[in-house]
Amino acid sequence: MRQKLMILLTTLVVLGLLAACSQADENALVVATDATFPPFEYIDEATKDIVGFDMDLMDAIAERAGLEINYQNVSWDPLLAGMADCQYDMAISAMTITADRAEAFSFSDPYINAGQIVVVGINNDTIGGPDDLVGTTIGAQLGTTGAMEAEAIAESSVKVYDTYELAFLDLANGQIDAVIADYPTAVAFVNQNAARLQVVGEVFTDESYGIAFCKGNDALIDQVNAALAELQAEGFIDQLVITWYGDAD
Repeated sequence: MRQKLMILLTTLVVLGLLAACSQADENALVVATDATFPPFEYIDEATKDIVGFDMDLMDAIAERAGLEINYQNVSWDPLLAGMADCQYDMAISAMTITADRAEAFSFSDPYINAGQIVVVGINNDTIGGPDDLVGTTIGAQLGTTGAMEAEAIAESSVKVYDTYELAFLDLANGQIDAVIADYPTAVAFVNQNAARLQVVGEVFTDESYGIAFCKGNDALIDQVNAALAELQAEGFIDQLVITWYGDAD
């Protein structure tokens, strides 16, 4: 009888814990990200966790604002569509704030300036910046501002990829002439492939990343912006820059 009672009590405790966890998960905000964009978000192959600059920042914001969050890994185009349809509460994914996107969903205050820059093969001495890309084959990730800038270059052939990793792989293998990408992403890939790739020229656009929100969620936006302002003032974001991508030089 005593043994049966202990088994029953143990079962009730376990069920209670599971119910509590389930309730906590239901209350957590869903934060979408496309984890293919190092150093901002990618899968750690050892742990299979989503890691990166954006995760460190979002975790710090959540802790400061008292929010519970769950990350959901979503491909780029479905992420944008999902935010427009309010399938997710937030998205943090190295997302440039643009007028078109701001019509579909809301943004936080900017948290980093990440303009576009050109990457070429290490032995390429004919391309020194965007002005030299006329008539070349340019790679970029589908749906990004890098792809938009590439398409605006006269007589160029633009090849779009599902991820920047694939674009840089083709560049390293000589399949395309250049890649246009956000500066932090370009620096991260160049640092990982310094024997094959190089950044050329200067950042040639003025762009800022922001956290996306479902339209109308003003209370949440205010919470996040307040926490973001505190972290910026404390130098937390400057430290993340040093930690995650440093300098191309």
